Amino acid sequence: MEPVEKCLRDSKLDKSQVNEVVLVGGSTRIPKVQQLLQDFFNGKELCKSINPDEAVAYGAAVQAAILSGEGDDKVQDLLLLDVTPLSLGIETAGVYEGERARTKDNNLLGKFELTGIPPAPRGRLSKEEIERMVQEAERYKAEDEQVKKKVEAKNALENYAYNMRNTIKDDKVGGKLDPSDKGKMEKAIDETIEWLDRNQLAEVDELEDKLKELEGLCNPIIAKMYQGGGGGDVPMGGAEVGSGGSAAGPKIEEVD
Repeated sequence: MEPVEKCLRDSKLDKSQVNEVVLVGGSTRIPKVQQLLQDFFNGKELCKSINPDEAVAYGAAVQAAILSGEGDDKVQDLLLLDVTPLSLGIETAGVYEGERARTKDNNLLGKFELTGIPPAPRGRLSKEEIERMVQEAERYKAEDEQVKKKVEAKNALENYAYNMRNTIKDDKVGGKLDPSDKGKMEKAIDETIEWLDRNQLAEVDELEDKLKELEGLCNPIIAKMYQGGGGGDVPMGGAEVGSGGSAAGPKIEEVD
């Protein structure tokens, strides 16, 4: 509740003087956030009649009108505080702003530990620098899209391989597999993971071909096992046949 307390201090108001607590922004949908706010304001009922996303979009439109010089005099007289002009994102150890697909092409705001994220410094980029970064994002849009596809293809292959490894290790599945089939799957999965380790810069078509190759071997074996066993659901932690992988296994965040 530190930002709320700071807001009250800056406005020189006591929380008992606040008539309405209006929720704005997607995070205000989180029940825990709502509960903390309600407790902070001594049980005051929160105002939820305004769509939090529409309120953010309205503020963004006003900021755009101010920056472009368009709009009437009322808009020009408005002052928006704590405006974030660019998209925000994180990698393993840092927070970046910008519109590019790779973190190295964006602006590093700072690094943080899991014990807490420090606030970003004020006035870090000028209006001209922001406009330049947005223009660069448009100029390199095709390149960034290709990088995104490569990351997605790599994620799909790696996730599928690890999901299949987890599936056949599950006694509910692995115990029902023909030993010969299980051996083929284990060999193919290990070879795929080793191939990924050796080919970190593989192209999209190579990654997709490897995924199809692994699916072509694993899916029929898993399907045969379930058909022979009278059906049933794939165990938790396993992969749906033909899904191309799900959330299990390591996540690739970017490809340089």
